[in-house]
Amino acid sequence: MPRAFPPPSPRKSGSPLAVPRGGCGAWSGIALAAALLAGGCTVGPDFRSPPLSPTINHSSGPVPDTTGAPVAGGAPQRFNPNAAIRADWWRLFGSAELDALVERAIKDSPTLALASARLREASENFSAETGARLYPRVDAMAGANRERISTAAFGNPNPTNNLFTLYNASVNVSYAFDFSGAIWRGIEGFQAVVEFEAFQFEAARLSLTANLVTAAINEASLRAQLAANQSTLATQERLLAIIRQQAAMGGANRNDVLAQETQVAQTRTLLPPLRRQIGLASHQVALLAGRAPNATDLPRFDLASLHLPEELPLSIASDLVKQRPDIRAAESQWHQASARLGVATANLYPQLTLSASMGSQALSPAALFGTRSMVSSLAGSLLQPIFRGGELQARRRAAQAVYEQAEAQYRQTVLLAFQNVADILQALTEDAQGLRSQSEFVAAANQTLALATGQYRVGAVGQLTLLNAQRQAQLAQVGLAQAQAARLADTAALFQALGGGWWNDPSNAVASPVAHPSQREPLLNAFREKQ
Repeated sequence: MPRAFPPPSPRKSGSPLAVPRGGCGAWSGIALAAALLAGGCTVGPDFRSPPLSPTINHSSGPVPDTTGAPVAGGAPQRFNPNAAIRADWWRLFGSAELDALVERAIKDSPTLALASARLREASENFSAETGARLYPRVDAMAGANRERISTAAFGNPNPTNNLFTLYNASVNVSYAFDFSGAIWRGIEGFQAVVEFEAFQFEAARLSLTANLVTAAINEASLRAQLAANQSTLATQERLLAIIRQQAAMGGANRNDVLAQETQVAQTRTLLPPLRRQIGLASHQVALLAGRAPNATDLPRFDLASLHLPEELPLSIASDLVKQRPDIRAAESQWHQASARLGVATANLYPQLTLSASMGSQALSPAALFGTRSMVSSLAGSLLQPIFRGGELQARRRAAQAVYEQAEAQYRQTVLLAFQNVADILQALTEDAQGLRSQSEFVAAANQTLALATGQYRVGAVGQLTLLNAQRQAQLAQVGLAQAQAARLADTAALFQALGGGWWNDPSNAVASPVAHPSQREPLLNAFREKQ
């Protein structure tokens, strides 16, 4: 079975000290050290966004142009592959109350505040690592030491103890040369963490808005079902009163009364669970909006106030992997694992550090900056691991395993994303068919009610026939409310499955630096040019 996408696997090497192809080469001893000192290199895999197989798609067959329309009212939803996904897609539902609530939730949600803080933390850590690793470290130092020495150490036959104060001031400079690319790979890894947290923020924002829209639709559906059941209960209670009167006059028996009482009691049992679900739905709306459950300024939603979007965007497969925040986050984790593998590989090679200091030492502060008190030093160190008990090789193999885990996680995320879109496309088609069937049921029940009403007026049927027709019409309304809500909720789920359009928001300063490779940090662009 062909894989959905070929991964950018790290280049294999036989010896633990062999550099993967594209790095320095497989040298040893003095030749390797000389080459590293001369020009440097970057070892480890060079990560590139994995290509997507042209055979992968989010549907097993062609997607229809429309989802179909119900018999009574409504319009078919059209799929448009060329339509842009709005960043504020929830506005397509045409509810000012919903728009205001979503905007408030984006500002007040603790979940988004947490994700934003994590992004800022990652960004600052990236800045700190960049400053610490790429540039020389320069420190100014000043101090005073109170010391006592004995002249016997210098061969004085009459030793004496001398007590004096030594003042010093210096500037120290140190720099680690990145011949094997460990520093660049480390910075690359921190940049991947920033990208991961940025896409995690977008995923949290998308999840928040989609869950809030779905919760509002659910609340509206439950209120419509409660109203329909209450109306049905009132009809059944009127019918029960008529049967009791008929039984009192001998026109009905006790079994008829008990059957109707059972029907009334059964309908009454439906109301408390619905009220409970409405309460839970309103609490969920309040939570998602960043409010307490007892907030009094939250809107009440009903199905009539929600408009069904008639045009639905449909991203092609290659765009979907660029738009879904969860896929982009998984890719960033894979990128981070690639960078860590590069660091683990670079740790096998020599590391050169140079340091220098210049300052002065004197016995008095006044003489501290005199020409005779100047001191300086220059030092260099070259570290080549020789024997660590297999530690470095084992750490590289562990990094390789982490890389493969991240690759597998990315592949799984992509497959789940395509399954998600396919499931929702299937659901939208079936929702349209279900709404059509339910609309036919409502139309038939309403026609029966109209016919029974006319016949009742001329005395052709009794009141029982009229009340039964009213009951059927009310039951049809319950099913219609559920079908309408399912269509609205699955439409919101489609916008979420396609990524939510965050890349089309020009004011989105959080994710714009990582939205496209051309917009990433100039430092990373310079890194790629260095390779």
